[in-house]
Amino acid sequence: MQSYELLREIFDQKPPKEVSADLELSTSMIYKWAQPRAAEGGGIENPLDRIEALIQSTGDQRLVQWICQRAGGFFILNPQNAPHPHFLIPATNQIVQEFADLLAVIATATADEKITPAEAKQIRARWEELKTVTEGFVAGCEQGDFVQVRDHAAKCTKAD
Repeated sequence: MQSYELLREIFDQKPPKEVSADLELSTSMIYKWAQPRAAEGGGIENPLDRIEALIQSTGDQRLVQWICQRAGGFFILNPQNAPHPHFLIPATNQIVQEFADLLAVIATATADEKITPAEAKQIRARWEELKTVTEGFVAGCEQGDFVQVRDHAAKCTKAD
């Protein structure tokens, strides 16, 4: 889906006039965001295109993570290559180990019935690692190619 197509769908739910008022921009600019860019002058580069260009320019996924956090969610990178079936057992073991590590961090942090900012950061880090390992496994299952799960599990084991 192109960015302007997504914006068209969004503008079906929230009219461009309301968006323009919220953002203090002209309604015509908002309408142009929902048009394809053309050499003869159709649409203009919209904020979604600019975000994509910024991510490509910097290569820094923290931009995406920040946007996801602002929207109340999180970002999980899709694996580039999926893993091979005979590595499913070690991969599932890696997921279980990551979950156990997360629980250990939580148990340690909550032992005194308080969680410090440093402990919260450590819990978040373990949680993000668990999500990443699990997402790699699930994507591998969906694609039927499990080399990525093995490789990612090996990286995680070395990092610990």
